[in-house]
Amino acid sequence: MKIVMDARFTRTDFHDGISRYGSSLIEATAKIADVTMLINDERQLQLLPEVPWIKVNSPLSPMELFVSRKVNPLNPDAVFTPLQTMGSWGRKYGLILTLQDLIYYQHPEPPGFLPLPVRVLWRLYHKAYWPQRLLLNRADLVATISWTSKRLIEEFRLTQRPIRIIGNAPQPGKTPRDPVISPEKTLIYMGSFMPYKNVETMLKGMSDLPDFSLHLLSRITPERRTELEALIPQGARVIFHNGVSDQEYDDLVLRATAVVTLSKAEGYGLPLVEAMTLGTPVVVADTEIFREVGGDAASYVPAEDPAAFARAVQALAEPEEWRRRSVASLQRAASYSWERSAQALLSMAEEAAQLHRVRR
Repeated sequence: MKIVMDARFTRTDFHDGISRYGSSLIEATAKIADVTMLINDERQLQLLPEVPWIKVNSPLSPMELFVSRKVNPLNPDAVFTPLQTMGSWGRKYGLILTLQDLIYYQHPEPPGFLPLPVRVLWRLYHKAYWPQRLLLNRADLVATISWTSKRLIEEFRLTQRPIRIIGNAPQPGKTPRDPVISPEKTLIYMGSFMPYKNVETMLKGMSDLPDFSLHLLSRITPERRTELEALIPQGARVIFHNGVSDQEYDDLVLRATAVVTLSKAEGYGLPLVEAMTLGTPVVVADTEIFREVGGDAASYVPAEDPAAFARAVQALAEPEEWRRRSVASLQRAASYSWERSAQALLSMAEEAAQLHRVRR
């Protein structure tokens, strides 16, 4: 199969969720198929695998409507993009569009790094479902990253196209911790600080965890940090890292008692799988997606209950319970891999190519 994979959502400084997902899937798929990447900035290459590429317009450019003019000469069997906005006019190939999740329909506040006009359109777009339907029905197949997202796409009838799963996965080659060695009394949060992430409830729960420290790893604006610092209970230990390297992230997770999140909405929850891959237990909000990802390995608490959050952490302070959860985490994480995801994409590419030939 000859597959073109859209890498234009790759960042130029450090990976976010979409950026890492696309890069990792490209690297795994290139081992089993003929892959060419689309980029729009050569600085993206520093975060991408060594795979053939061509440079085209930005996905946010008006020229995106005609991007197939650049893709058609590559004669791909299928094109995959990790989002749903890729132009499709005049295409001569099977097209796989991706809807990662439906978070922003419930929480329509756009990411702050987007330009103001894009943020305005983002908010308006997520106030109705019909624009999503118009986008997705241009594809031959629609991909998503979890069964939870697939169910929601079907529930809201967002596409008439078949929906398939191409799951997320942790980075390969990680060495898990020894469950016999007791953890530090630290808790790790990796994620944004948008309101739906519900960091506030974890901060409140720290009032009942005087022996623990909570490490907030992601980059944060000064304004948002000031808001959250005002909520830290007296005597609680909360450390803002404002960004960490991949190695620093692993080092912190390998020593911690747990990785924690009380996010009210996720498309997948990659930090859970990353933690479990290293043998670190997770304490998470009791939501459908976290149940899907964490299975029997995770500890679940009501998202708005800081006392329940504290009790779940305190339970992991018991050595036997922590070791049991650590072993269960490793077993659960073994079910996720980029090799499986690449095979799923290859199957989708074959199906999309066939569907496109039939429609033509």
